[in-house]
Amino acid sequence: MDTFTFALVRKFLIVPVVLCSLLCFGEEAYYQDVRYTLDNNYLTAEVASNPKLSGEVLIPETIVAGQNTYTVIAISDKAFKGCKKLTNIVLPKTLQRVYRSAFDGTGIMSNPNNWNEGCLWIDSVLIATDKTIKPRFEVPASTRLIAAGAFQGNKTIIRVELPNTLTRIDHETFRDCKNLEKVEIPTSVTSIGEDAFTGSGIYFNENKWKKGALIIDDCVVATNDEIPSKYIFKNKTPIRLIAEKAFAGRTGLHSVTIPSSITVIPTAAFYNCLNLTDVIIPAEVKEVGNFAFYGCERLRFATLPRDLQRLGMGAFYGCGNLKEQVLSDNLEVLEQGVLFMCHSLKQLQFPAHLRRIDNGALAGCSSIETLKLPETLEFIGEKAFAGCSIIRELTLPPLVNSVPKQMCQGCSRLYRVNLPDGLYAIGDEAFEGCLALERVYMPETTFRIGQRAFRNCQQLRKIYLVDHIHLLETGAFMECKMLEEIALPANLDVLQPEVFNQCVNLTKITFNSGLLEIKKGAFRHCRSLREVQMNDSLRIIGEEAFMGCKNLRKVAFPRLLNRIGNSAFQDCESFLQPLFPPEVKIGKNAFKGTRKP
Repeated sequence: MDTFTFALVRKFLIVPVVLCSLLCFGEEAYYQDVRYTLDNNYLTAEVASNPKLSGEVLIPETIVAGQNTYTVIAISDKAFKGCKKLTNIVLPKTLQRVYRSAFDGTGIMSNPNNWNEGCLWIDSVLIATDKTIKPRFEVPASTRLIAAGAFQGNKTIIRVELPNTLTRIDHETFRDCKNLEKVEIPTSVTSIGEDAFTGSGIYFNENKWKKGALIIDDCVVATNDEIPSKYIFKNKTPIRLIAEKAFAGRTGLHSVTIPSSITVIPTAAFYNCLNLTDVIIPAEVKEVGNFAFYGCERLRFATLPRDLQRLGMGAFYGCGNLKEQVLSDNLEVLEQGVLFMCHSLKQLQFPAHLRRIDNGALAGCSSIETLKLPETLEFIGEKAFAGCSIIRELTLPPLVNSVPKQMCQGCSRLYRVNLPDGLYAIGDEAFEGCLALERVYMPETTFRIGQRAFRNCQQLRKIYLVDHIHLLETGAFMECKMLEEIALPANLDVLQPEVFNQCVNLTKITFNSGLLEIKKGAFRHCRSLREVQMNDSLRIIGEEAFMGCKNLRKVAFPRLLNRIGNSAFQDCESFLQPLFPPEVKIGKNAFKGTRKP
């Protein structure tokens, strides 16, 4: 996997808010006074912004947060920016990316003793260069990493020779090096970042361009608007690399034939190629990177190789004309937003050994009719199938132990869901807006039903709440207009706000023996409710609990009730206001609009 997706999302400012909401990299955590951003899917960590660090700082190879151990792989672009008193730092061997800008304004950058022949080095990582560097510079073989932007804007440098130990030329490494004439890219380099050579002397050398493509040592590092509408890679020797975002935004590009010498389609390679319709991907390709075809809204055909090992996050995000896709059985993960809003996609066969479907992987695929999930599936992310509006039935495999947040939100034709034994939780808004959903059988192990989990399931008539349920969260069944009766679980002690709000056909409630409190608006506007038999354990009836239950005629109150909240029975027109002993606290307007004795 491309381990730098967090930095990438931040860099692509035009990524819609919807996608950003899908790409969840976990929480932030402090470890030995340094703040990190955690990727909980892949157990990696990036050093986040730390504006107050000083003295000497050790960045370890791994950190522990909660129950997990994370490998530190990156330092963000503002990690230490402005830390004037930061004098020294130790970088881990696990580091795969670091930004030059991370050290802007630090004591490390300003200390002349840290510079050697125009270069700032930290633990064999080339961080930055200045005008005292030799015009013809050979990067030492001991260099394990060059920071993104390390040479950026350097007007002294004319020629750079890179060591054959280097595996990556990062983002903007040589950007705006206006006098740079030559860089020898060794065969050890397997990836080139976005804008690595933009604005350099090489970039402005017309002789380096061939049919709208800038090719350096058999690597396509950039393109311009002169690129042909039907592009076939041609070079004296085979093209071995395509730089990240190399073809991004080329609206004149209609079709591409990728050569067999390419094994990786890199991050955002064809990002927002709005008129791209056809891509021929050779069998040799083993990886399609993050956002590779993001926003290619007219893309119809992009057949993936059978031996594909990775399909990156958001790879086909917003490819609205993509009609079918066959996924390699080698894929164990469908990454975040990989087919998001592919609304013409009708059929999708899941890989036989699929283990994970990450956040929003198939969200908005409104033409998919069936989702047959493999038995190997262990994890489903948030919004995984949200907006798949014509699927009718869904069976979760036995290894899935929770329904994630908004999993099927807006699946308006979904009428049946089969939940596996061993399921312990149904997440917030999991089935919100599933208008056709009729019945749900809870496994005996179910512990929690999340906020608005079944909100606006307008055909839901019966729901069987098992006694193991301890948490029935806010608005869990609100606006379920066809729900007629409900029996509360035996282990439920608090009924959260608005759980059955506007269940207008609810006629019968069976209270459990241990319920202590009914919170605000729990049965608000349940206008078909006529009679309520409360349990003896109940102590508190919250604000607006039965407000607007216009046909409520009879309520058997518990003997030990001690509080009735504001407007609890307001506008219950058919209800005769009872008399209570003085120790019962009755809130303002608790019985306003009811019949007086």
